[in-house]
Amino acid sequence: METRYSYILRYALACSDILLVNVCFFIASQLLNVYESTFTLDYRYDLIICNLIWVVCSFVYTLYFKKTFHKLEAIYKATLQSISLHLVLFLSFLFFCEQTHFPRRFLVFFYLQMVLGFLLSRFFGTLFISLYSKNFSLGKAVAVLGMNEGGMKLASYLLKQNSLKFVGILDKDNATISRKGTFKISAAIEYLRAAAKKGVEEVYVSVRPDRLNDLTYLIREGEKNCINLKFVPDMSMLESTFKFDKMGDFTVLSARKEPLEDIKNRLKKRVFDIIVSLGVIIFIFTWLYPLLAIIIKLQSKGPVFFAQLRTGRNKKPFWCYKFRSMRLNDDSDKRQASINDDRITPIGRFIRKTSLDEFPQFFNVLLGYMSIVGPRPHMLSHTEQYSQIVDKYMLRQFLKPGITGWAQINGYRGETKESWLMEKRVEHDIWYMENWSVMLDLKIVFLTVINMFKGEKNAY
Repeated sequence: METRYSYILRYALACSDILLVNVCFFIASQLLNVYESTFTLDYRYDLIICNLIWVVCSFVYTLYFKKTFHKLEAIYKATLQSISLHLVLFLSFLFFCEQTHFPRRFLVFFYLQMVLGFLLSRFFGTLFISLYSKNFSLGKAVAVLGMNEGGMKLASYLLKQNSLKFVGILDKDNATISRKGTFKISAAIEYLRAAAKKGVEEVYVSVRPDRLNDLTYLIREGEKNCINLKFVPDMSMLESTFKFDKMGDFTVLSARKEPLEDIKNRLKKRVFDIIVSLGVIIFIFTWLYPLLAIIIKLQSKGPVFFAQLRTGRNKKPFWCYKFRSMRLNDDSDKRQASINDDRITPIGRFIRKTSLDEFPQFFNVLLGYMSIVGPRPHMLSHTEQYSQIVDKYMLRQFLKPGITGWAQINGYRGETKESWLMEKRVEHDIWYMENWSVMLDLKIVFLTVINMFKGEKNAY
């Protein structure tokens, strides 16, 4: 928040910085005899350029902007960045103007002075403001009304603002607003009257969104006592349930945090998918395919590949490919594989146990229907069945299905005889959706490779 006090300080900082640049330039030029006199045209021309470059650098790094000024760390960072850019631009100016009268020692001395001078000015400026604000009332007196979670966060923020005189929370004894945020209007009015007598000019009221309609009495009482009331909705209850986004000038609440809604994260995941799938196809699939194709053909009649319609992202069906691990049968679109399943061939039992049957799905990944990591794709009939009996089942369809996933490495794969097994699978899939990161994908791939060599106990 911008006050008259902080507004003046921003401009005072800008003026003192310009003065400091000129002083550093003057001292360096005099000590090293770069110019014959400070009245020469060359001196004035170079000094003007030096000042103009500083103005440009300070604007590039928003040194005197409101968003930077209210954070001490941001001021120091922007100052050092501005000095660094100033060095680059001033050297570029000297190079293009072919000025050879600048010795290197001048530049070294000049910029060392600037760094030291700016750091000292920031330090003593901060110290002066801190000491002065403790002994004199510089900013307006403000207070917080509301002992809820939002009020505590707001009080913590106001306490750090040197441009304000924070009086405190008006309901320390919890008499005005309960910990659930329920207003007792009569008590709140009394606190406002007491605050007015103490010279409080502004009161921030932390209030739950569902109580905004009850604030008419407080507004009237604030006006009577010449107190400016500002209402800050306490979103702490919503933050645990919703994700806040901005869409233009609108605040949008999403039901959950989904990192892959960000286009940058989706691009990272897609690049990861393409690189890994191409690598597997070129270096593994090219020799694995002929080897498995011969054995599959020798053990049972039928094609090498098994293609089945599975549910993809946004419930769109796609053809999912696998190495055929079963004898040809009419139940493959309805019946899950189970332990001691008589349809599974000897080689099929091995490739299912080691997940080698999934390798053709790297072509699905390359074509964009699947991802390396994600919820496992289910048969269309199972999607219809479980979407009716498992809560939040369809949330997993917001993502591309994966060759492996968080549920799989945690043991929830294979046959789901009971609905709770599918519920746990869905629970893990949703957790993955809300906590995605590149490192999580790498971890899942790494653990999947380990499980391939160990053998999956739930893979029949």
